Amino acid sequence: MAADKQNEAKIASVDENKENVPDTGVGLEILQIIKDSQQQHGLRHGDYQRYRGYCSRRLRRLRKTLGFKMGNRHKFTGKKITEEMLSDSRYLLLVLMEAERAWSYAMQLKQEANTEPRKRFHLMSRLRKAAKHGQKLEKLCESPSIDAKTKLEAQAYTAYLTGMVEFELQEWKPAMEAFNKCKTIYEKLASAFTEELAVLYHQRVEEISPNIRYCAYNIGDQNAINDLMQMRLIGGGGGMMAEKLEALITQTRAKQAATMSEVEWRGRTLPVKIDKARIFLLGLADNEAAIAQASKEDTKEHLYETLLAECRDTIQAVREELKAEKQRERGPDADSGKVSNLQFLHSYLSYIKLCTVVKRNESMAHTLQAKLKDPHNDENKRGPKPQDLIRLYEIILQSLAELSTLQGLEEDHTFQKEMALKTLVYKAYRCFFIAQSYVLVKKWSEALVLYERVLKYAKEVQSKAKSLGNKDLPDVQELIAEVNAEKYSLQAAAILDTEEVNEAPSQHPVKDNTQFSFNVQFPINCVKMSFLQPLCDRLETFRLDPALVGKQPNLVHFPPGFQPIPCKPLFFDLALNHVAFPPLDDKVEQKGKGGLTGYIKGIFGFGS
Repeated sequence: MAADKQNEAKIASVDENKENVPDTGVGLEILQIIKDSQQQHGLRHGDYQRYRGYCSRRLRRLRKTLGFKMGNRHKFTGKKITEEMLSDSRYLLLVLMEAERAWSYAMQLKQEANTEPRKRFHLMSRLRKAAKHGQKLEKLCESPSIDAKTKLEAQAYTAYLTGMVEFELQEWKPAMEAFNKCKTIYEKLASAFTEELAVLYHQRVEEISPNIRYCAYNIGDQNAINDLMQMRLIGGGGGMMAEKLEALITQTRAKQAATMSEVEWRGRTLPVKIDKARIFLLGLADNEAAIAQASKEDTKEHLYETLLAECRDTIQAVREELKAEKQRERGPDADSGKVSNLQFLHSYLSYIKLCTVVKRNESMAHTLQAKLKDPHNDENKRGPKPQDLIRLYEIILQSLAELSTLQGLEEDHTFQKEMALKTLVYKAYRCFFIAQSYVLVKKWSEALVLYERVLKYAKEVQSKAKSLGNKDLPDVQELIAEVNAEKYSLQAAAILDTEEVNEAPSQHPVKDNTQFSFNVQFPINCVKMSFLQPLCDRLETFRLDPALVGKQPNLVHFPPGFQPIPCKPLFFDLALNHVAFPPLDDKVEQKGKGGLTGYIKGIFGFGS
């Protein structure tokens, strides 16, 4: 308690005078130096041997520079660092590098102890050595010439190394007390200094939090297991804690899996006799819940990879058991055609794996799509392109094809219809991004045809989804609206690009219509005929025709073609056949009585 009060007082004094801390005495950025050295010399890849070699070389350089040699090549002469030497912070750095060298050697032995258990004794001696150097550093920092911040960092560093020793000895209570002391100091320092240093302090707190929860669990806090599972899922608990967390969670799930005997899928109840499959299926819901709650894309990607790795291991265990079962059942009834329970369980696990691949790639596609639409992308860095999304959707389509061929589901017509409908959806998305990739290279006709195909797929999905009633499908209505908007933008861009081509023909030569039509993904004859038609015959449809803005635009038929026109009508007097004329017998007789004289009068008009 007294030590804690002293720490609080020191932290308070640091907080009050944080602007003048560098001028109060000799200081050393302990955590900053440790983190920079570790990241630059091997620990980014978990190479503790390389970091240990770096610590040894730096120690040699420091001793040579300071003239602090420990004897010569023939004889060792031990020297101690005293308070009088602390006017130079490099003496503190010398002790710090000795502690780091011993700690990195212990971590190297920790990795090698998996195959050689005898190295655990050497591991413990190196850890104790590191803690001893840490205590020496803390004692030196008690000098009045050292600033308050360095004193607190030295105490936190010593507490961390002491906690590591107790943790390996499975002394849970002392280890928890040491880690809590380290956590308290770093949290207070984070609130007292700049944001850059606060990030380092918070990172260290996150590193030791799994150790604290693990100690609490072993002391008797059963609620700590849930926190440990969450830490493990989000990637916490690296280094020494990783294997312990894996073993603990596997052990806990194994106890729970003892009560699990069967699982139901697609209307069929399957007995689960393989322990690894039980453990995986029991933790499946927790993994999916953690993925749904993840806010960062990196965390979500890590969770997907963890789930897929566990699923692959489980499938391998079931496959081996399936091979053994087939060897035992060799006989006349071996090929009866009926799918066994074990084979159906294998199909179920494969279904989980493939569905997880689909969800992971869909999540990555949404992220890339958001970056594509972001107008504030950095031009100096390579941003996402439509080709990246095309690759993701191709992987999704490949996974859906494998899903439709799973053994035992060939006769499940509902399942097959669902897979066919999902295939149409992702084909539409793939086609959309192929069209966008054509837009980038100004291939307007190809892009327009692909947009039309996207609309065809989307409308087919809408018509089939109503009868199937599947609610897990992505919404294609938004895709349809986006395609319609892109079509209008495409038409405008095509027209503007054509005008630029005609204004500067020497720089941008216009392609021949026939040559251009060969690249379009629909019948060539239709393309040629569309270019031969004048504009007046195709006002309702958009066609990219560079000739329209040229010197001889094809607007109307000229000269106009011959057209049949109606002639003057002919009238037939059909009523004349039904008219009864009056008799003319009296006039005919008079004509006859005149004789020759009357005939002559008639000729010359005298008788009229």
